[in-house]
Amino acid sequence: MAYFSHQLIKKSMRAIWTGSLGFGLVNIPIKMFSAVQDSTLDLDMLDRKDHSNIKFKRVNEKTGKEVTWENIVRGYYINDRYVELEKSDFEKVAPEKTKHIEIKHFADEKEIDSMYFEMPYYLQPEKTGVRAYALLRDAFKKTGKVGIALFVMHSREHICIIKTKDDVLVLNRIRFQEEIRSTEELNLPRVKSKTDELKMAVTLIDQLSGPFNIKKYKDDYSERLLKIIKAKSKGKAVPFTPMKVVHSRTKDLMEQLKASLSEKRKAS
Repeated sequence: MAYFSHQLIKKSMRAIWTGSLGFGLVNIPIKMFSAVQDSTLDLDMLDRKDHSNIKFKRVNEKTGKEVTWENIVRGYYINDRYVELEKSDFEKVAPEKTKHIEIKHFADEKEIDSMYFEMPYYLQPEKTGVRAYALLRDAFKKTGKVGIALFVMHSREHICIIKTKDDVLVLNRIRFQEEIRSTEELNLPRVKSKTDELKMAVTLIDQLSGPFNIKKYKDDYSERLLKIIKAKSKGKAVPFTPMKVVHSRTKDLMEQLKASLSEKRKAS
């Protein structure tokens, strides 16, 4: 069996949604592509006894027999029975949203809390929509605005923002307000920070601050895991030292902050 160094497997991009994007009376035929890919290792689930792959089956809870995909339907339990839903039923709910994304509102992106952001997609124009696509992209760049819209994908309605990144229009799915849990049940501190401690904490933050560059951050966990896998494949023992959480010797916040600033100066 051959082992390869861990790299993202670049798969050809396939459209996952085809329809149109509109603002005002302008209509842009588009295709939607996923903008992300997984960076984790593809691990299989095995039986410890003989390393056979674990398979999951869709079975009928009454007969215990496996059910093929073509015989699986979706249903909703109401009035003591299930109502079976067809694909056309989902389209009947909002036919205009199953194939069309209509921007109804524009806003500043900074007004949208990052907690709402969910999944990004690239939008590509069809040949007949090239000029309109470029127009909307350039208008976004000039105004600094993003578009707010609703659309349906995978039998579910989503709220999203449309924005520009370089020369690409990006659709970023965001969560509805009701999907964000309330903080009322959390046991949060009611104490107020001391002035001198707060000043010292701000100093530490300032020392550790700088321009954000995503390229500085890398998923090295998968790289390290692959090294362990390669070593084990060759019968080599992998040294392991469990991490011990060492608490500060002092509970004095000022002492901890001063020590933190001192460590930062040493590193510099």
